[in-house]
Amino acid sequence: MSGTDASLTISVVICVYTEDRWEDILAAVASVRAQSHPARETLLVVDHNEALRERLLKEYKERQDVRVLANAGPRGLSAGRNTGIAASRGEVIAFLDDDAVAERDWLRHFAEGYADPAVIAVGGRTVPIWASGRRPVWFPEEFDWVVGCTYRGLPPGRVRVRNVLGGNASFRREAFEAAGGFATGIGRDGDKRPLGCEETELCIRLSRARPDAVLLIDDRAVIHHRVPEAREHFAYFRTRTYAEGLSKALVARSVGTDKGLESERRYATRVLPAGVARGLRDAVLARPGGAGRAGAIVAGVLTAAGGYMVGSVRARRGGDSFSVAPVEGGAHG
Repeated sequence: MSGTDASLTISVVICVYTEDRWEDILAAVASVRAQSHPARETLLVVDHNEALRERLLKEYKERQDVRVLANAGPRGLSAGRNTGIAASRGEVIAFLDDDAVAERDWLRHFAEGYADPAVIAVGGRTVPIWASGRRPVWFPEEFDWVVGCTYRGLPPGRVRVRNVLGGNASFRREAFEAAGGFATGIGRDGDKRPLGCEETELCIRLSRARPDAVLLIDDRAVIHHRVPEAREHFAYFRTRTYAEGLSKALVARSVGTDKGLESERRYATRVLPAGVARGLRDAVLARPGGAGRAGAIVAGVLTAAGGYMVGSVRARRGGDSFSVAPVEGGAHG
């Protein structure tokens, strides 16, 4: 295992909330149990759904390496992650979406990143599995973040980044000791409005608490993420980009626009114009979906900008806010 500390202990947290994803949850856990760098444990954190918790307890009662917990905080993904962090025992805590499966070397590539003691977070590459079997022709790769996946414009290889993406990420335990946990009131809450940015806000807070800390993305640490049919439609695309604007406004209000929008400036001034140009070129060459992709990029920018403006006004008036609590526990060893 070249460049990897084989003794590094990694806990994997999977937050779950609905029995509708039962088969996906089982597949996610199975992918963790098959890792070439074995996880110390898998923690399934159930978000205020007692029937699902009971069913999972029954499913994994014979498994010492799988623990089922109830979300100890308010409803939502951030509090669920914080519950998992507090209960975990590993030196590193990794997060996997409940509708994703990790490739066999996922944790091994994370562990390689931590060979450098300055590295405090490592993320990976998330590849979409479209419910229809193929990417909608109008859906631009530059906006794959809309469906929780790695988007076109991120640099390839193992690179330093401002923030990792939450559904495929890992942090040293000391990251949460230095900066606190995920902020509640900013991210996703089950099937309600698809807000985001909680990992962006955490990573910026972490970089402030530990200016010497290095955050990486390694595109060899791959997971495959299911995209349900409902998210393949333009209506969801528009809703999600608007919600991203709302979330970005909250983050920028908290950490300042310099840090809060640092990566977004490059994305908006370089990546997206190139995407529009590609779409228009494809349209001229009569390739399917070219005009649709160019139009979707423009629409995505406009709806995100609209959400950002609305979110900025609300934040100034004190209408939207989020809170950060210290993460207790973590008896690792």
